[in-house]
Amino acid sequence: MLDDPAVALTVLVLSLFVGFEVIAKVPPLLHTPLMSGANAISGITIVGALLAAGSEERTLSTVLGFVAIVVATINVVGGFLVTHRMLGMFRVKRVGPGKEGG
Repeated sequence: MLDDPAVALTVLVLSLFVGFEVIAKVPPLLHTPLMSGANAISGITIVGALLAAGSEERTLSTVLGFVAIVVATINVVGGFLVTHRMLGMFRVKRVGPGKEGG
């Protein structure tokens, strides 16, 4: 089915439109927690990109697989950093001796 470039391009364009519409409808209050969960899905993307890069069927699939590995890894690391920072906002700050607590 996706062997035809026109069908593959149509699926890509439609998925871009649907993805944009879904993300645009998310309220700002829910954006960070949902994105933190979505970043975990990038781990699955890394596995798929490793399969594409290691298939050695075509040079294009190897190059695109490598690019997907790099981008998905950046997304996973960034997701962990954002989640860590977000959870840090909820930590109770300890007050040392001689300091006033509030």
